[in-house]
Amino acid sequence: MSNPLDTEAGSELFSSYEAELKLVQADLLQKLDQIPELSGDPRKNAVSQAERALEEAEELLGSMRLEKQNIPTSSRAKVNQRFRNYEQDVDSQRRKLKSFSNDHQGYASRYRDEPEGSADAHLEQRQQLLSGTDRLDRSTQRLKASQQLAYETEAIGASTLADLSSQRERIQQTHETLLNSEGYVDRSVKTLRGMARRMATNKIITIAIITVLVLLIIAVVISKFR
Repeated sequence: MSNPLDTEAGSELFSSYEAELKLVQADLLQKLDQIPELSGDPRKNAVSQAERALEEAEELLGSMRLEKQNIPTSSRAKVNQRFRNYEQDVDSQRRKLKSFSNDHQGYASRYRDEPEGSADAHLEQRQQLLSGTDRLDRSTQRLKASQQLAYETEAIGASTLADLSSQRERIQQTHETLLNSEGYVDRSVKTLRGMARRMATNKIITIAIITVLVLLIIAVVISKFR
């Protein structure tokens, strides 16, 4: 048998089909092991039940074949290998069941059972009807599971979009804050430059005043000694 499927994004529904297929195969193998030990009606009933289990296994393989296309490419190789193993197992079980069905004492004997032919026909029709109802119920359950998964995926997508929208707003707000900060920096630089120019002007004026005072003092001193 194949190993269990690893839990990965996109493989949930495939994994559920795989788990259901394992249960169906286990039931089918049990019936195939019982058939050689039975005869008469019990054998025919066991063959019919095994055929229904085989049909269900083939339906599950069909669902898995479709679903595995939704699995990411990076994981699809090992999933394909597992799927091929399941196909080989089911094919082997189909051949084994066919050998029982073709057996003279097995499934074909009901067509030569004249005294009970009519009762067997009604029983077979009833079993086929019940089998069809069971398969319909299982298909309905699988469809509901697929719809539920689709709803959950849609909810996750909506949540992701909401998160992305919120992140976009935060990024825009951050960008606007940066632009405002750049404006503040530009105004600060201009203010500092103006202060520097005023300081330089004041320094020149102070030097000029000191120079004039020194010259006046010198002139006064010279005038006293004349």
